[in-house]
Parts: sequence; structure tokens; C-alpha cells
Amino acid sequence: MKDNKNVPKGLTKEKPAEESKAKVQEFIEAIIIAILIAVVIRTLVIQAYKIPSRSMVPTLLIGDHLLVNKFIYGIKIPVIRTTLLPVSNPKRGDIIVFIYPNDRSKDYIKRVIGVAGDKIEIKNKNIFINDKLYKDGFGIYSDSVVYPAMMQPRDNYGPVVVPKNSLFVMGDNRDESADSRFWGFVDLKDVEGKALLIYWSWNSEEENLLKKVRWERIGNLLK
Repeated sequence: MKDNKNVPKGLTKEKPAEESKAKVQEFIEAIIIAILIAVVIRTLVIQAYKIPSRSMVPTLLIGDHLLVNKFIYGIKIPVIRTTLLPVSNPKRGDIIVFIYPNDRSKDYIKRVIGVAGDKIEIKNKNIFINDKLYKDGFGIYSDSVVYPAMMQPRDNYGPVVVPKNSLFVMGDNRDESADSRFWGFVDLKDVEGKALLIYWSWNSEEENLLKKVRWERIGNLLK
């Protein structure tokens, strides 16, 4: 009874084995809760992505790592892609991540050029929206060649009207981007989120190890 002399009435000391078991159980529960929180955040709130191609140069470079806001366009149920809590729809100029229509195992990132109801036409690399010349200030053209529509739709395209619940998207690197000009529209339900900021940038082609990190890009908010 001496061992329990200072223990409050109604309580008993745990045996070493029981105490150890309780700590292990608490540790496991903490890990499970942390994993569940991480999954919820990744699925519904924010997710990290890495840029693998030049299609969004100069806005995004190969090796840029992004945080994407998945909540801004509404909470979607995974797999069936039904929106539970609509918040807003993508606007012209937004940089979005979406499921690639031709291969749903891949995610693409492009800039929204046209929304539902917009008439889109491209004439000799110039974009026209609803018959008005559109200059977004982000697009660049690296190839002086202008292809006629009969050869390919890169430089001359349309006119087309963006269907309901759809988007017309293009890469900022207009001459090196496979986008809506080539494979069609993006369904709103396939939009994953809006690109928020660059949290890391690594230039794998740089030989100087000290210059591989693009420090000046880290923390940049995306427009």
C-alpha cells in the first residue's frame, strides 16, 4: 500500500508494461491523425506540383515547384469529381492545374484564355475573343514561322465557341505548348485548382551547384 500512498483516491499506478503499451497506442493514433489531416489537406485544400515542360515559359520554368490552391474553385469528391461546395469558377487569366483529357493519369497546367460562351479565334498568332484582339501580356512566341490552319492549329485556329462548363486554355509559351488548340476544351469538373506560388525552383541543367537553386523565384506569387 505504500506505493499508492500519494495516488489520488480512485486511481492506481499503471504497470510498466501497460504504460508502455499506452504510449505506443498514443503514438500510433497521433500518426494516423497526422496522415488523415495530410490527406484531407492534399485532397481538398492545397497540393504541390512540379513543372516538367517548357509550355508555360517564362511564367513557369522546368524545375519550378508550385503550391496549388484546390479549395478556391470548390470542394470536389475525388474520382467522381462532383463539386460539393462551389466557391468560384476559373476566370480568364487564371493559371490552372487540370486532368489532361487525353490521359487522365496526367495533370496539365495552362492559362485560361476562354470561358463558357466565349468565341475564340486565332489569326496569325493573334488571339481574338468575341471578335476583339486579346493581349494578356503573358504569352511569348519563339518561332517566327506562321502555319496555316490546314497544316496545324497552332497559329490559325477557329472560330469556336467554348461550351457550357468548359474552358479554353493555352500555355504562355504559345509556340511550344500542346493545349486546347490541339486537344480541345477542359471540363470544369476536371480542374484541380489554381496555381498559387513557387515554393522551390531547381535548375537541373545548371552545372554550377551553387547556382542550381533559383533563389529569386522562391516565394513568387503567380499571376
